[in-house]
Amino acid sequence: MSRGKLKVYLGYAAGVGKTYRMLEEAQELRRQGVDIVIAYFEPHGRRETIAKTEGLEVIPRRTIAYGGGTFEEMDADAVLRRHPQVAIVDEFAHTNVPGCDKVKRWEDVRKLLDAGIDVLTTMNVQHLESLNDQVHHITGIRVRETIPDWVVDEADELVFIDLTPRALRNRLERGVVYAPEKAQRAMENFFTESNLSALREMAMRHTAHEVEEKLGIVPSPEGATGPEGAGAPANAAMPPRNERILICLTGRPSSAILIRRGKRVADYLHADCLAIHVAGGPMAYPNDRESVERHMSFARNLRIETHVVEAKDVPLAITDFARERGVTQIFMGRSARQPWWKLFEETVVQRIVRHARDMQVTIVAERRR
Repeated sequence: MSRGKLKVYLGYAAGVGKTYRMLEEAQELRRQGVDIVIAYFEPHGRRETIAKTEGLEVIPRRTIAYGGGTFEEMDADAVLRRHPQVAIVDEFAHTNVPGCDKVKRWEDVRKLLDAGIDVLTTMNVQHLESLNDQVHHITGIRVRETIPDWVVDEADELVFIDLTPRALRNRLERGVVYAPEKAQRAMENFFTESNLSALREMAMRHTAHEVEEKLGIVPSPEGATGPEGAGAPANAAMPPRNERILICLTGRPSSAILIRRGKRVADYLHADCLAIHVAGGPMAYPNDRESVERHMSFARNLRIETHVVEAKDVPLAITDFARERGVTQIFMGRSARQPWWKLFEETVVQRIVRHARDMQVTIVAERRR
C-alpha cells in the first residue's frame, strides 16, 4: 500500500481564504467521483465557507471531557475505519486536548497518510517552528502552536493562498472573518498592515523556497545570507558545496532561538545539521541539566542530530568535534557577560573564532522588541 499524498494550503493570517479554497477543491473532487470526506472542519461562523461543505460527507468528531468541560477533536480512528480516498483536515497546527492519542493534529494526519489516505489541510506560515522567533519579533505575539518544518517539507504540494493586507483588513471590517468587536481588536493588534505585510512576505519566501526544492534548485552558500535575506539561487547545474552546520547548545533560554535559526539555514542550504552540548565546562547555567535536555529534545524533534561531549575546555572540544565531523558553519549564542576581573580574558566565543579559522562562525543575537 502506497502512502497517501499531503497537500497544504498555506496562508499568512486567518481570513485569506485557505479553507474556502480547500473546500472548493474538495467539491471538484467529489464531482469527479473521488471518495472524499471531511475529517475536521472549523467553520468560525463564516457562511460562505460553510456553504462549500454542502454535499460532503462529514466524519463525526470525537468528544473529550477535560478540565470540567467537553471538547471536540478529529476522530482519526473513525476516519481510518471509513478509509476514504481523500480526507479534509482543517487547522494542521492545532494542539489536541489532553486525552487524545496524539498531542498534535499533524501527528493524526500522518496516521492517515501512513494508511494510504490523501489529505488536504490548511495552516498559516507563522506556525512553522523555525519562524517562531521572527514572528514574535515582528508582531510581539509568541505563537504557541507550531509544526516542525520537516513535516511541511514532506508535503507533496504546497499552495500559497494570497490576499493583499489591505483586502484582508477590508474583509475584517466587513465582518467576514470575525464578529465586529473581535475584528476591531484584531485590527488594532495582530492584524496591523505592517504585521500582515511582513507575514505575507515570509509566506511568499517560504513557498518560493519549497518550489525551488521541488525543482532541485540549490542556493549558493557563498551568495546567500539565509532565509532572512537570501541572495539569488545558484545555477542548478553547478555542484553544491557540502555544507554541514553545528549548533552549540547550553542551558540558556537563547538556545531555542539558536536551534530554530540554525535549522532554518541548514534547510535552506540543504545542509546536515548537528547540535552539541559540552558538559563540565564554564558555560553552565542554573538548572543546566534539565534545560539542556529540554533543548536537546527540541532539537531532536526538528530532526537535528544531537551530541553531548564531556570536556573542561569548551572551545577546544567544540572545534575538535566540528573538524572531525566536517562542519563548515558553527552557530552559537553570545558569551555571558564577563565579571570585571576577567575583562581582559578571551570569551568562549572569541576562542572558538580563533580556533575555527577554517569554518564560518555565526553569533546569533537575542533580538528583543
